[in-house]
Amino acid sequence: MPTIFRFDGYRFYFYSHEPNEPPHVHIDKGGSSMKVWLEPVAMAKNTGFRRSEINGIIAMVAAHRSRLLEAWHEYFG
Repeated sequence: MPTIFRFDGYRFYFYSHEPNEPPHVHIDKGGSSMKVWLEPVAMAKNTGFRRSEINGIIAMVAAHRSRLLEAWHEYFG
């Protein structure tokens, strides 16, 4: 599971066995986890984050979208 970066206690990462899905990132903090599509930025799955946290996470992904897409394409080819 390559970690792309950490920010404010959140871990942004990929699972190495998901190359056939559209570009996305997983985000964990504490016991909560979320999957966010990168094209376009949208929540795919959420387990444990509150609505107010979800909006902030989506904003963080949108702010770092180009960095995340670059890491996705570099890792998966």
